[in-house]
Amino acid sequence: MPDSAWLQGVLRKAVAAIIGFMLAFVLLVALLVTGFYLLVNAAILALSPSLGEAGALAVTGLSCLLLLALFFYRMTRPVAAKKSGRENKGDSSATPVDVIRNLVRNNPLEAAFAAFTLGLVEQSDPRLKSLLLQGGMVLMKEAEAEQAQGQANADVPDGEKDAPVT
Repeated sequence: MPDSAWLQGVLRKAVAAIIGFMLAFVLLVALLVTGFYLLVNAAILALSPSLGEAGALAVTGLSCLLLLALFFYRMTRPVAAKKSGRENKGDSSATPVDVIRNLVRNNPLEAAFAAFTLGLVEQSDPRLKSLLLQGGMVLMKEAEAEQAQGQANADVPDGEKDAPVT
């Protein structure tokens, strides 16, 4: 059974991590809102001499509404089907490296967060660092071997592929 001091330490760290995440999120949202406010004010000030105050407010407001509509359109549109023939085929022949590449390509933000988290964790745990390095090396060697095998098969003429080896 875990020691109560150890359990309290883990709980403190978990609570500190949650509070830190919440504070960082609130700070980033505040900075984002302040940045937009300052950009809108700068646009109004820049357009006021040529369009007047009312015209500058109208142009700035209309551009903000268009950006908001574009944002919600992009968020609510259905996901388009993949058009490449390789991705429409069964994923059973895909290598682990291809699967990871597709995951990163389809989910770039989640991949960045995962890489950041793993970077923080691997600094403090040498066992995890060596495990990650070993796993990465295995995946790279598999990909290189499959690529070399694919190139070797592409270099062999069609009549010689089916011929028995003597």
